[in-house]
Amino acid sequence: MSFTRPNASAATITRNRVTPSPISGICVTCLDGCPGPCEVGRSALRGREMLYPQPFGKVTAGSEKDYPVDFSHFNIQGSCVGAMGVEANPNRATFPAVDISTEVGAPEKLKLKIPYFTGALGSTEIARIHWESMAIAAAISGTIVVVGENVCGMVPEAKFKNGSIVRSPALERRVRIFKDWYDGYGGISVQYNVEDGRLGVPEYALEKLGVDIIEPKWGQGAKDIGGEVKLPSLERALQLKSRGYIVIPDPEDPVIQEAFRQGDFKEFERHSRLGMVDEESFLREVERLRKIGAKHISLKTGAYRPADLARAVKYASDARIDLLTVDGAGGGTGMSPWRMMNEWGIPTVQIECLLYQFMRRLTEKGAFIPSCAIAGGIALEDHIFKALALGAPYIKAICLGRASMTAAMVGSTVGKMIKKGKVPADIAKFGGDVEHIFIGVAKLKEKYGKDFQKIPTGAIGMTTYFDRLNAGLQQIMAGARKFTLKYITRDDLASLTRHAAEISGIPYVMDADREEVDRILG
Repeated sequence: MSFTRPNASAATITRNRVTPSPISGICVTCLDGCPGPCEVGRSALRGREMLYPQPFGKVTAGSEKDYPVDFSHFNIQGSCVGAMGVEANPNRATFPAVDISTEVGAPEKLKLKIPYFTGALGSTEIARIHWESMAIAAAISGTIVVVGENVCGMVPEAKFKNGSIVRSPALERRVRIFKDWYDGYGGISVQYNVEDGRLGVPEYALEKLGVDIIEPKWGQGAKDIGGEVKLPSLERALQLKSRGYIVIPDPEDPVIQEAFRQGDFKEFERHSRLGMVDEESFLREVERLRKIGAKHISLKTGAYRPADLARAVKYASDARIDLLTVDGAGGGTGMSPWRMMNEWGIPTVQIECLLYQFMRRLTEKGAFIPSCAIAGGIALEDHIFKALALGAPYIKAICLGRASMTAAMVGSTVGKMIKKGKVPADIAKFGGDVEHIFIGVAKLKEKYGKDFQKIPTGAIGMTTYFDRLNAGLQQIMAGARKFTLKYITRDDLASLTRHAAEISGIPYVMDADREEVDRILG
């Protein structure tokens, strides 16, 4: 297994002068007189600023650690026999006939046209900028878009009464944009953490804005602490501290205020508190959410230790929630401490295998089984199929965090280039306008007519990316002879290494189909 270099990375814009020691990452010969381009050297200048990917707030980042087992250690089993979910007829069993729609929740089902949805878009600037594109794309595609944590409390214009939110223009905007394009599939989910709960965000979203899906958040795959953002002004730092957030350094300290005014440092940090989970309070909170109008409740948890995953599974079952989303280590965010992102948590494949084991134990006991979703570095159709199969029959959808945002960001960037008439040569070969560069425009124009002009290029990019995923997933499913998602099983995978087989319980490729082979060959 190869690890990240612990002292140099593109994420922190650091490098080594010469070949580094594989253990420390410090150059084999650390030269007195070197200005320190490595992470240790830059930390001597910028301190805790170097904890995070750079430039902070303008990037998304994913772990560069090469885990011992990932989705590439499995291959998809194809077949030339039969068809499940459609007539076994070459004229009927074609890949466009594959149905990739799904549904989550019980007893009232939430229907999705596609089996993937966005990661949570919280209070960061990059999420705010790209919300319109991603919300519109999710609505058009018929899936779920998730409003992340701290959106209400972070907005300067937000209004509070007795410590609770009574008006948040930011959340109002986010909900309105999605609902303007909503056509009956998917939905908008509002996530909340400790701070959001204190500020009354669930009540505001459900009772004032008509949101149907609420998501308590225990954590994510990129870090095991609360969320953080940078604050460029003393006024913002004071405001957020007054709203109950942890702000570092203390903006009320006169010494700190003077240091900031002198330019000794340029940003404050806002941090969220750690959640403290226990079964009784979780069950009580789920019941409270239902009483104040939540039609669907999901739980988002991160790459914590196996016992915490067991808690999430058991509590989700006992509370009979609609969706449990488990986020494996290795996925991405631009706001997580870089070394933590690489060295903390259970990677996606391993945590999904544990999730499968735990869900199977509950199934054997006859317990309620909530719909599940998996997240953590999933980006393309083969990842999606493998993630659905590895956790089958429990995984009903996939959470695409960085990938969906990447598509929206690229669509937005290229749209700006088109307006300026400065399209790079490798893109200009397709044409010079939106209609020729984005291959999905014709279908959108046909469906939305004049309203097409209201769709930002970021949304066009994300829907076009989703269309690629749709076709790719249909092709893989057709090759496996599975024409609806419910027929995908763990038997559709083979482990390529003994180690992968040991972790997952998926047979090693040379052992797969052993009994059927013996039967066929007599």
